[in-house]
Formats: sequence, structure tokens, C-alpha cells
Amino acid sequence: MKVELNAANKTLAIKQEIIFVNQSDDTLNSIVLNDWNHAFSNKNTPLAKRFSDEFYRGFHLAKEEERGSTINLIVNDATQQFLSWQRTEKNPDYIVVELKNPLLPNQKVALHLSYITKIPNEKFTKYGYSNNGSFNLKNWYLTPARYENHSFVKNSNNNLDDIANAVSDFEIDLKIPRTLEASSDLNSEKTFGNDDFLYYRLSGNNRTDFSLIIETKSSFESYRNSSVDVLTDLKNNKVDNIQKAIVIDRIVNFANNLIGKYPYEKIIVSQTDYEKNPFYGLNQLPSFLSPFPDEFIFEIKFLKTYLNEYLKKSLHLDPRKDNWIYDGIQVYAMMKYMDENHPKTKMMGSASNIRLLKSFNLTNIDFNGQYSYFYMLMARKNLDQPLGDPKNTLVKFNEQIASKYRAGLSIRFLDDYLQNNAVPNSIKQFYEKNRITQVSRSDFETIIKSNSNKDINWFFNTIINSRDIIDYKFSSVTKTKDSITFSVKNRTGTPIPIPIYGTKKGEIVFKQWLDIEECDSTFTIPRNNIDKIVLNLKNEVPEYNLRNNWKKLEGFFPNNRPVKFVFMKDLEDPYYNQVLYVPSIYYNLYDGITPGLRLHNKTILEKPFIFDVNPSYSTKSNNLSGSAVFVVNQNFRKSNLYNARYSISGSYFHYAEDASYFRLNPAIQLRIREPNFRDNRKQLFLFRQVIVNKEKSALVIDNSPENYSVFDARYINTKTEVTNHFNFTTDLQISGKFGKITSEIEYRKLFEDNRQINLRFYAGSFLYNKTQSDFFSFALDRPTDYLFDYNYFGRSESTGLFSQQYVVAEGGFKSKIATPFANRWITSFNASYSIWNWIEAYGDVGFIKNKDVKQRFVYDSGIRLNLVTDYFELYFPVYSSNGWEISQDNYNEKIRFIVTFSPKTLINLFNRKWF
Repeated sequence: MKVELNAANKTLAIKQEIIFVNQSDDTLNSIVLNDWNHAFSNKNTPLAKRFSDEFYRGFHLAKEEERGSTINLIVNDATQQFLSWQRTEKNPDYIVVELKNPLLPNQKVALHLSYITKIPNEKFTKYGYSNNGSFNLKNWYLTPARYENHSFVKNSNNNLDDIANAVSDFEIDLKIPRTLEASSDLNSEKTFGNDDFLYYRLSGNNRTDFSLIIETKSSFESYRNSSVDVLTDLKNNKVDNIQKAIVIDRIVNFANNLIGKYPYEKIIVSQTDYEKNPFYGLNQLPSFLSPFPDEFIFEIKFLKTYLNEYLKKSLHLDPRKDNWIYDGIQVYAMMKYMDENHPKTKMMGSASNIRLLKSFNLTNIDFNGQYSYFYMLMARKNLDQPLGDPKNTLVKFNEQIASKYRAGLSIRFLDDYLQNNAVPNSIKQFYEKNRITQVSRSDFETIIKSNSNKDINWFFNTIINSRDIIDYKFSSVTKTKDSITFSVKNRTGTPIPIPIYGTKKGEIVFKQWLDIEECDSTFTIPRNNIDKIVLNLKNEVPEYNLRNNWKKLEGFFPNNRPVKFVFMKDLEDPYYNQVLYVPSIYYNLYDGITPGLRLHNKTILEKPFIFDVNPSYSTKSNNLSGSAVFVVNQNFRKSNLYNARYSISGSYFHYAEDASYFRLNPAIQLRIREPNFRDNRKQLFLFRQVIVNKEKSALVIDNSPENYSVFDARYINTKTEVTNHFNFTTDLQISGKFGKITSEIEYRKLFEDNRQINLRFYAGSFLYNKTQSDFFSFALDRPTDYLFDYNYFGRSESTGLFSQQYVVAEGGFKSKIATPFANRWITSFNASYSIWNWIEAYGDVGFIKNKDVKQRFVYDSGIRLNLVTDYFELYFPVYSSNGWEISQDNYNEKIRFIVTFSPKTLINLFNRKWF
């Protein structure tokens, strides 16, 4: 390639020759070239859709000049004849070049290309041009795609750093302005011309990718040892160069000894690469709170990033299809490194030494122990996915964290089971074979099996290619003075070996692996003063539930877990019944500020049974109030109906100054998802009985009954992303005095000009209505909330600030119309459209029908400040059925607002991209 950078225009002018050798046994009529830079060309590419799926707005809102593309492409053959090529609208990030003549095995063809690469802004993926004038280039040139199994690998850019390039030799002449400087892991020669440019000759053989960073002044420091020159700009100003050199040398030698010698002369370990794949946990803490020494933080950052670059640059797998091998070797190596160099380090570092934190399981977990908890977080949510699935099918949390960690745990599990260095030797052999030929997962599997004298088909069939969960427990345990007899039950039927330990005062006295065929047998072992037998003590097996893995051999209750009270939040501790307590605070107009103490068992991992009791004190009414909920969760692993939730909840608060209410709500909730876990469509069925007991209020005249019960059946179908949101809800309510059915459709669209439209249609009708008041009627602008579903601050207020709180429900009107209720039927249509940024115009129209009265047409309109959709919004009425509201008296009382204080609701807003 001859490449010239135009720093002002953010472009690369490229003239390129590709000499393609057909190393397959097939005759080729076309060649596929990866062009991942063109994935940034518009808002409808697979990359753009990926951003939208993960709720990243930045790409959709970007200016045209911030996008990347490949333009002015011309392809010739060796005789300068034009070759036709195709780029489909569906897959714009690779092109298919049609050859003039069939290319036979072992023949070669020369392609001559001329094109301009427009570099994207780095804010999308962390690669591209930055506002400080630097360029971190990634996938910027056209290159042949990987060829295997009789076809080219055609992968689109999904921001996963998993481009499948053919192994190539590179020769690049790079021309950049003299004010800039280039850093690369290719062999590099720099020369100064007689003009205002610098010239680099870059070269490298047997590669699928390389790094190229262009800056005004190189930020990379070189650390050379006997095997490789490491260039790094990892940030840590508190670690000096000597300390860095020692750490880097130790990690480089560790990787060479465990996996194999890095085949190239240079490697780049950049801050950008770390930020792209950080060590989750370390990256969440601000530096002043960090419980780890600065040198250790640098070491872990460098270890993770070095291993990632080392494997991705030198191990020539299909990084999308076989990604679990990259992740597995990387995390396995990190765990071995910690065992060898920091065996006593805890997950929370020096925080584990603070006396106040000693009781937390979170501070007692070994550093390597955290990996299994991240996997179990997804398994308990029933969101884990098979390790062998392609990388682009994984939900973000699995792709970035849980599946990576489980892959490493699985290889470590196999290593512990096989013993005799079978796994490390297999990794070395696999890496060595990779130097000679293109490899795949079948090569890895074949090598491991050849180094094992045991049948390990279960490892690949179950651990890698399925999402079957593992859960063993003791089915019977008897003891004598001299022996222990026990049997083990496989609760899920997943055929996996399991280790059993005998411990005495926490020290391991005995360990034995139980093979698959042995797990239903009865065993007798010597007593040896063992006081506890434990399955999977060190969590070698990525097991779903550790709470049933042990039996005490002393004491009257052999498995009695003591209760442990823990402040705030903690990891699950299998040896205790944890009760977490945390101060709570709630507010409504009638109870005032309501402090309380929340007692629950919600650890970071989901549980099959959950209780959450929150007694509180109402400072305004001077009495006890509060809420409680008890939940049983049931997961279904092999169906689209993936979760059933059985619950009963209750709450006691005031609905008026002088009157309280008690609400009891038994419910069944069924959740359905698509077979593709990345699909944002979710469905829910809810069946509940809402039982309400209200005190009579002398201050609120609404003729509502004091006691009532309503059966509610609801169906919700929703699909949401940045550019599109669709929600359909239908609801049936049956009570002694009334029955009603409603439907609601919501649609939100973000257009290419960054304008947004919001549409909502609502229709409801009474099946029968024997009530004497409007308490159960449909409401235009402010539902009475007889089911007590909405978080009204002042639910009985008809004037004043609290009456202006707006809830998007029923009619959805913002103006207070003279006839606000309908006791027969209602239809309404709500719409809003962007004017500028978060300022929108809104309008509502509808019909309401009351008994013995002709249906009435109503409408309103105004300005909406959509600061955070559904969480913080303001509505300013302008014109409605009431006339010009903006010119009427007491206009400030007509303004409506949405405010959400619930931390859980706000956290879900930011977490949705992960799950």
C-alpha cells in the first residue's frame, strides 16, 4: 500500500496492490474484501443498528463529517482492466470482487485498488480521529477475508473487534505531515523528505491485523526485553519506568512460558485497547477510592491488555465464531498469573483488611473468585449463553464479561480435572500449530483430546456448546467414628465430573474427583477428623448453586446455616442465611418524610426465594407504615417462557391527610423472550388480585368504596432501542361492581434528521359498570389510581403543586378538561414531535362517553420539555378545549411535570444496554 494522510480532511488516500494466492482446494470466481471502515457510512448499517440495539445515541446523532466511509474505489487486474465489484446495502462493510478468470488452487492473482478512506470520529468505538489531532487507526484498509470451509467468512462490523482477515504479508509506504509521528507494531523505518512530510516504510509477515497510531508527539514508551519490544501508553503516572519495566518483563515471560513465544518483534499495548476491554471492577472505582496499590492496578491493566493483543494478533482463529478460545486462554492465563504472583490478594484488595468490612463476603472472596460470580450473575438471571455461540449473538454483558470469565473458568476446570499439565501443554501445541497453518476450534479440540487419557466429550458438548446448568448436592450422608459414607445427586442431570473435599477447621484434608458415571454411587472415605464435606469447594466447576454443596459432620443440625446480618449489599455467601439491612426513605404528602429500615435477602445474585420487608415511620401522621413483598422465582431454561414469578406484596400508607389504605397484591408474572437473546422484544403476562382496604376520609369526597377487590389480567409486548420503540398493552379488570378492557399502543421513532416523534393510542370500554361514582372511571388527565400502581406524591390532591404531577396513563391529556372522566368508554391519541433538541410540541385528541350523554370530542396542545423520557419531563399547555390556556389566570397551576426519584428505575435506564 501507498498511503497518504490528509490530517485536515481526516482522510487516507490509498493505492494498493493485493497479490492473492488461492491456498484452498477450491476454484474461486470472486474474492471478498473486508471494508469495515465503510460500516460508519450511514445510520442503517449493521454497525448503526448495533449501536441502536445497545441504546447508544451518539452515532445516530452524529454529524455527517464525523462518520467514516470508503469512497472512489476502483479495482483493476494486472492488465489494468476494470474489475466489477458489489457492495450490498444490507452488508456495506465488505465487497465482492468478480474475477475475469477462475482462480485455480495454488494460482495467484493481482488486484490493484485505488480509494480514499474517510476516518470516523473516535467517540463511536474509541478508534478513529480525536479532537486533539491524533489518529488511532483500526480496520481502515481493504483486505481479503478469511477463507475456510469452501467459502469466504462474511462478517459485518458490529463493534466487536473481531474482523476475520486472511493471513497476509504487508508492505506499506506511509506519508504523513512532518508535524505528526507514527507508532506501529509493524517493522518500521522512518525517513525525512525534502518536503513537509515524514515517510515510513512499514512491513510485517504472517499477520491478520496490526496497530497504527499517528500523533503530534508519540505517547508510547518502549520496553524491550529478550523476546519482544513492548510499546505502551497505559496511563499510571504514579508508577515509575523501572517498576513498569519489571512488571512488563514478568508478564511477557509468563505468557511466553505458558502459551508460546510471541512471533513478532513488536507489540502495542495501548490505553485505548484497555478502555475498549477494561478489567471490570477496577475500572468502576475512582482512583481515590481504589483499594489496590498503583503498581498492582498497572500490572492488572497491562496483563489483561497484553494477553488480549498477544492472542488476537498472533492466534489466527475466526475471532467471531471461535471467540471463546481467545477469551478462555486469556482469562485462564490471568488466573494462573494471579495464583503465581498474588495468591493472597482479595477481590476488594486492601478493603478486606478494614475491620468494619470483615463480615462482608464481598471482601473475603479471593481475587480469582470474582470470575464465577460474574458468570452466575447472568446464569441466575437466565441470560447466560453457550460459550460456543458466535460473538455477535451474545448480549453485551455476556460478550464483555460473563462469557469471557466462564470460558476461562471452564479451561481452568478442565486443567484441574485432567492434571499432568494436559491443558497447558495443549495450549502450547495449539499455538505452535497456529504458526504453520490457519487454525480453528476443531484443531484445539483434537489437541486437547490427544493429550488426555479420559473421555472429555462432555466438556465440548455441554460446557462449550450448551447452556445446561450444573448443580450437585449430597443426597445422604452418614458417619461413624472411622468413616463417612455419602452419595451425591445430580439435580440437573448435566453430565459433568465434580470434586469432593473433606475439611477440618477450614483446612483441606481430602480431595477426590467424582467422574460422571460415579456421581450416582455411594462412597465411603476415612473419617480423618473431617468436620465438613464439601462439593466443589474451590469452585473449579462453574456451578449454578453453591448453597447445597456442603454438610457439617458435627452439631445437632448438620446443615444449619446461621443468620448473618449485613449492611447494604453483599455477594451471596453459601454458608450463611444472609439478611441485608439498609436505611430507606420514602415521601408522600400525607405521610411526610418516611424513614425506615429495609430487611431483605437480595444479594447481587438472583435467588429462587426473595423477601423484602420495609417497616417505616410516617413523620407526618406519627404512625407505622411500610411495605413487604415475598417472591418465588422459577426459571425455564429451554423455552421462550423463561421466567415465572409468584409473589404476594402488601403496603400500608396514607392516601389522604386523615385516612390510610392497606393494599394486598398476590400475583403471577410470566416473562417471554425471543430465541435470539439480543432481540429487544420482551413479552409479559401478569395475573393479579388487588385487594384494597381504605379508611373513610372526611376530607376527600369521591364516594369511593372503602373495601374492594379487582382481578387484573395484563399482556405487554414491547420492543425498544434508540431509533424505534414499540409497546402494546392490553388489560382486563374484573370486579363485583365493574368490568373493563383497555388497549394501549406506544410508538417512538428517531428520524435520520435527529427529529423524534412520539405517538400513543389508548382505548378503553366498560364491559359493565354498576358504580355510583367516577372513582373507577376512565380519566382524561389524572387517573384516580384505584389499584395504587402509580407513585403519586399527593394522590388525592385536586389543587396545588401535587395535583400537577402527570402520569402517562389512560387518556394521557396534560390539560385539565372540564369533564375529566368517562364511565362508558374512552379513546385518545397523544403525539409529540421534536422542535429543537429536547423541546417538543405535543397534542392530544380524544372522545369520551358517559352514561346518558352524547360522546364528547376533546383536545389539548402545548410544549413538552423532554429532558429524560419517562423520568423528568415538563408540559406547558397552550391551547385546548378550554381555549388559550397560556393567556388564562393562574397559568403556573396548569403546568404538569413527571419526576421519578426511584434509584432502581433510573439505574435500569443505564443498565438496559447490558442485558
